[in-house]
Amino acid sequence: MIVPRYQQRTIYEGIYRSLIPDQKQLLWEKWMLKVDALLDDDELIEMVHAALGRRRPKSQTRGRRGTPSEVVLRLIVLKHMKNWSYETLEREVRANLLYRDFTRIGGEAVPDAKTMVRLGQALGPEVTRKIHERVVQLAREEKVTTGRKMRVDTTVVETNIHYPTDSSLLGDGVRVLTRTMKRIEEEVGRVGTKARNWMRSVSHRLIEIGKATRGEGEEGKERQKKVYRKLMAVTRKVVAQAEAFVDEVRQGIKKAADWQGDLVVEALTRQLEEVSKLTRRVLEQTKARVIKGDTHFKRKLLSIFETATEAIRKGKAAKPTEFGKMVKIQESENQRSRAGVGCDRCRILQRGE
Repeated sequence: MIVPRYQQRTIYEGIYRSLIPDQKQLLWEKWMLKVDALLDDDELIEMVHAALGRRRPKSQTRGRRGTPSEVVLRLIVLKHMKNWSYETLEREVRANLLYRDFTRIGGEAVPDAKTMVRLGQALGPEVTRKIHERVVQLAREEKVTTGRKMRVDTTVVETNIHYPTDSSLLGDGVRVLTRTMKRIEEEVGRVGTKARNWMRSVSHRLIEIGKATRGEGEEGKERQKKVYRKLMAVTRKVVAQAEAFVDEVRQGIKKAADWQGDLVVEALTRQLEEVSKLTRRVLEQTKARVIKGDTHFKRKLLSIFETATEAIRKGKAAKPTEFGKMVKIQESENQRSRAGVGCDRCRILQRGE
């Protein structure tokens, strides 16, 4: 049964508060004092209570006692303010008397991380939006903010990748595919298609491309295209070899000696499939960009390891192009900025926003 609040204090709470009567002022963090007063709002608790009740329509009148709505709201707020995982939230609240008091759990049992995940999911984006709107309304009533001004900035969170060129991405794909096929052979033995190592040929092509890019004029461009075609031909052979490996594993031709080996082979095969698809994307973009001269290829891949990476140009003189994801940070009026903005105040921008 879901209730809005715990109805009475436990013996544990009575002893704790009698020993330290002014513990809030002495021990609580400043933000906790302000947020504690804000979260006493009945309308906020009712929003959470209604959302939790929709999970099980009869849970508000029958069944064993669940986590009260007020506690759920305060646990989620504490999680976001501290930028904790649910596992860390469970551990910290269980061990810390201050957090028990702030979340109104007191001497009751702390819900485990899995339960808190389900409770958080029950709120959903719509209820979260309504909670935010109610908080802004309360801030206006207290004249903390008018809700009209907001400071917005963007920054780039760079991913850990090397500078992306079409040739280096092809080399990455060949290297990972070759390494993965070798590991499969170690598990299943030399049966079916043999893993041939093309890395020496690829290395020579990469060196030739580096030399060809220093050439000027049409002659230099033609020389570069010629070497790229050789590199692409080798890459296609490696991808075809990898796809043959996948087919033979699926058909049972390549099979490990025991079940543990089969698990390893299955994981390596999934990796082989994924990298093969990514390498084919690199082949497609190399053909479009280098051979056909279409430098505005839309599905450009910048790394086979960090596939979400984007090329971002913000007009910086020292670093014209950055590789990663754009993050927007926003701060409403009268809020004090601080180092390390939590994820509740920022979001990753998708291309075009």
